[in-house]
Amino acid sequence: MGNLGQSMRLWGVCLLSAGVLLAAGPELDRARSLYQRTEYNAVLNLLIPLAEKDGPTWELIGKAWYMLGEYKKASASFEKAVAADPGNSEYHHWLGKASGKRAETSSVLTAPGHASRARSEFEKAVELHPRNGEAINDLFEFYLEAPGFLGGGLEKAAALVRRIGELDPAERHYAEARLAEKRKQFATAEQQFRQAVELAPRQIGRLIDLAKFLAKQRRYEESEAAFRQAEQIAPNNPKLLFERAAAYIQAGRNLEEARKLLQEYLKAPLTPDLPARSEAEQLLKQAS
Repeated sequence: MGNLGQSMRLWGVCLLSAGVLLAAGPELDRARSLYQRTEYNAVLNLLIPLAEKDGPTWELIGKAWYMLGEYKKASASFEKAVAADPGNSEYHHWLGKASGKRAETSSVLTAPGHASRARSEFEKAVELHPRNGEAINDLFEFYLEAPGFLGGGLEKAAALVRRIGELDPAERHYAEARLAEKRKQFATAEQQFRQAVELAPRQIGRLIDLAKFLAKQRRYEESEAAFRQAEQIAPNNPKLLFERAAAYIQAGRNLEEARKLLQEYLKAPLTPDLPARSEAEQLLKQAS
């Protein structure tokens, strides 16, 4: 009877677990749909009350918190996703992203710890999945921007360029341009930005990168030409509206036009791969 009773209890646990998974499945699918529509609070209202949460659930909760700018809560959620599946590259990548944002928004005392965590998580994500392009790109940006005492360095960034090129040749030219710009080799940087455009002429992001670079060099007419070229490819594209406005604000010019572009952006149907509404609202304040 003892063995039979134990078997019955185990069978009951299996049935209960299956029931939780079946219940969570439709809710997770619905939450993913809400996330794609940038309804992040609705995602949280749906998923947080769930009694049992697996890695994908914690990941989506973390991404919703991240998009709302709640980076501490996002980090805690991604840590739970990593605990559920330590070998998942995406979970480590998102934990690195959240840690990076915490470094950007925290005090001078706590920022270094968050920055170091971001680097280690990016490195872990790339180690687990050497072809995770987004993680490689974020690690590249970290190495490019972070000081040496936090694990950054231009040589480390340069070492990733080949791997970036294996996944996306145009992205390699972008990385080479960023390196050259950091080294104040502006002619080389421009050449690399233009080569990225040549390799991917229908990707408006490549033209935006070139336009932003030219604007920083105060070559405004050429910058406008690149923005117009992007506009011809994708009229009223939300990313183009945002980035053009950001370039104007950074240069302290065309502020009235920047406000119009941002207001149009805020009315557009946004997706998670675009800058958050909060970022556009912050830029709008700067343009006032």
